[in-house]
Amino acid sequence: MTAPAFVDKAKVTADLRFRQLHARADWVDREFPELIDTDKNASLLRMLGIDPGTMAPGAAAGRCTGRDSAGPVA
Repeated sequence: MTAPAFVDKAKVTADLRFRQLHARADWVDREFPELIDTDKNASLLRMLGIDPGTMAPGAAAGRCTGRDSAGPVA
């Protein structure tokens, strides 16, 4: 059995706002706790175009590339 996986709501809303999906970001902000359970909400996250694998707790917000926003990886 695997441990539950969570993604920060702030990262999800930041990604949605980056893609100009402000109404969806507002809805996520109102309806979900600070940590979103990726197992329970897998379908919803897919519908929103969110890949939880690239939004690990240390991942940068933005385009869900999994890369740090500070610049290219050396």
